[in-house]
Amino acid sequence: MSNREGNIDLPLIHEGKVRDVYDLGQSYLIVASDRISAFDYVIPTIIPDKGKILHKLSMFWFDFVQGTMPNHIITGSFDSFPTMLKKYEYLRDRSMIVKKTNRVDMECIVRGYLAGSGWQEYKKSQTVCGIKLSEGLKESSKLPGAIFTPSSKEEGGKHDENISFEEMLKRVGQDTSESLRRNSLRLYEKVSGYSISRGIILADTKLEFGFYDSQLILIDEIFTPDSSRFWEAGKYEEGKPQDSLDKQYVRDYLEHIKWDKSSPAPELPKDVVEKTMEKYIDAYEKLTGRKF
Repeated sequence: MSNREGNIDLPLIHEGKVRDVYDLGQSYLIVASDRISAFDYVIPTIIPDKGKILHKLSMFWFDFVQGTMPNHIITGSFDSFPTMLKKYEYLRDRSMIVKKTNRVDMECIVRGYLAGSGWQEYKKSQTVCGIKLSEGLKESSKLPGAIFTPSSKEEGGKHDENISFEEMLKRVGQDTSESLRRNSLRLYEKVSGYSISRGIILADTKLEFGFYDSQLILIDEIFTPDSSRFWEAGKYEEGKPQDSLDKQYVRDYLEHIKWDKSSPAPELPKDVVEKTMEKYIDAYEKLTGRKF
């Protein structure tokens, strides 16, 4: 599917739900498409310019956290790309050239608020990914402190699975696990602190890491509406679902039409596409202070 977007004639080594990775020899080219996924399925309808928003916001954050954690960016500026890529105007403002890393096959999730699958689990057992929480929390409650809840990164279209920290220790070892947890929490604290100053709550986020020259660095995308749950602070109200500046609007629509999450994903109606686009642009502009 994605290989036709922009007709990029390069070795495609990974086609993700949203991003495609091409081999440039000494580095990778990561391209953010306009696809959108929900419940681990790619939706057949694209969200126009979504890839550009993801790219620009990721580049903003990589720059913002540079002093906290090194990352894989070589360049995200099309004008700095090698000549061989300049014929693909499609790549402008939606692609980055990055270092080749040895990826850690874990999704590092940090939760500062009780939402999504975390809320569903808490209702049953007062835990989130096996971590015991205090009694009396409500949907969207702020947690006493941010918690680290990893999930396995499954290839081949399988659903990622929440795992315990103990399980993570078995899979990637103690030093790596503790470094992932420590750095994920540091990054969340830095970005959530900044976000709230912009009127946005960062409820939770997903980060990915890899090793480059034996050093753990930040990879993939960071703190975008695809990988994070953003809420407007001025509208926040504990005890109910929040109006999210992310793809929650798409998830809510799919729940509303009672899609079974196993048959092929349905097309999205025009109003859902437009509303989702609005939310992505709103998140970008509020967080960066820049016009899209």
